Amino acid sequence: MKQLQMVDTKTQYLKIKAEVDAAVIAVMESSQFIGGKVVSQFAENLAAYHHSKHVVTCANGTDALQIALMALDLQPGDEVITPSFTYIATVEVAALLRLTPVFVDVDEKTFCIDPVAVEKAITPKTKAIIPVHLYGQAANMEAIMTIAQKHNLFVIEDNAQAIGNDYIFSNGAKRKTGTIGHIGCTSFYPSKNLGAFGDGGAITTNDDALAEKMTMIAAHGQSKRYYHDIVGCNSRLDAMQAAVLNIKLKHLDEYISARRKAADTYDVGFSNHPKIRVPFRDSNNRHVFHQYTILLENVNRNALHNFLAEKGIPSMIYYPVPAHRQKMFNTFGESSFNLPITDWLTERVISLPIHTELDNEQQQFVIKHVLEFVNN
Repeated sequence: MKQLQMVDTKTQYLKIKAEVDAAVIAVMESSQFIGGKVVSQFAENLAAYHHSKHVVTCANGTDALQIALMALDLQPGDEVITPSFTYIATVEVAALLRLTPVFVDVDEKTFCIDPVAVEKAITPKTKAIIPVHLYGQAANMEAIMTIAQKHNLFVIEDNAQAIGNDYIFSNGAKRKTGTIGHIGCTSFYPSKNLGAFGDGGAITTNDDALAEKMTMIAAHGQSKRYYHDIVGCNSRLDAMQAAVLNIKLKHLDEYISARRKAADTYDVGFSNHPKIRVPFRDSNNRHVFHQYTILLENVNRNALHNFLAEKGIPSMIYYPVPAHRQKMFNTFGESSFNLPITDWLTERVISLPIHTELDNEQQQFVIKHVLEFVNN
């Protein structure tokens, strides 16, 4: 049996090596390493994939979120509603811009932001909502957009873990996650479903004015070279990463299909076990399984994590400390946030290996040892 990995980026690369190598060599031969045709081609290809009017590329997913918030002209002290059960980047950028993150609880089944909690948290200072499509599952965007329209709020989708997810509205209309809110942000970190060979990020929007402004912000706020109209930053997707992503984008749906197949195998292996809750499959979206995260009942999660490691099985705990309990947010006062589901989940979730190269023998090995532990 091949050695188990959380993500097998090397084997994935070997399958498309000829295409990728040729694309990277072409960039080196052109000597156009920053910007240029290959970056603009990727932006166009990604926009076409999403059926989105605009894609603004940038250096990473965190920058994507920061640029999005900067484009909305929010003022220090303005409130941004966000889940606490997320990677820290989602809320870190709000604090960096001196905005006030307002943490709300998540849905117990989907692990995504709870629309009911969102509406309860709205105040006159609220200006935006950042739903996170966690682990590849989409948040309830139909409800969130209804709330946002009612209260005249911006919606920025954190789509770093769910690129390719099809969200289905109650009327049957279908949209890609990242294109439903005013702005969508994604990451091309190597382990993502669409991963570069380094860092990278992108922003999607159908708003012409926002697209123009975010393009300026990402390039030092300049409208043309050396003419800086607004305060911006320096955030660029380099050409080599764009070359790799152009190749991998053509395979994205294939990669998603492989992840769903692997998730199906895990689902069967853990079916109806009283101590294991497999990922919820919400009917309003098609989970893309960036992570396969199970919820444990009456099981020592940390002990399972250690047991699997002893058997050569990697696993991860995303996220052991929610954002509202991180030291960086001590000034907000932990006691001011009552997030029982978030706290409950952080003690019980564990993610198992899932990637495009995972084979049945490896999965059966994982299933066998997870069951061995939880049944004792």
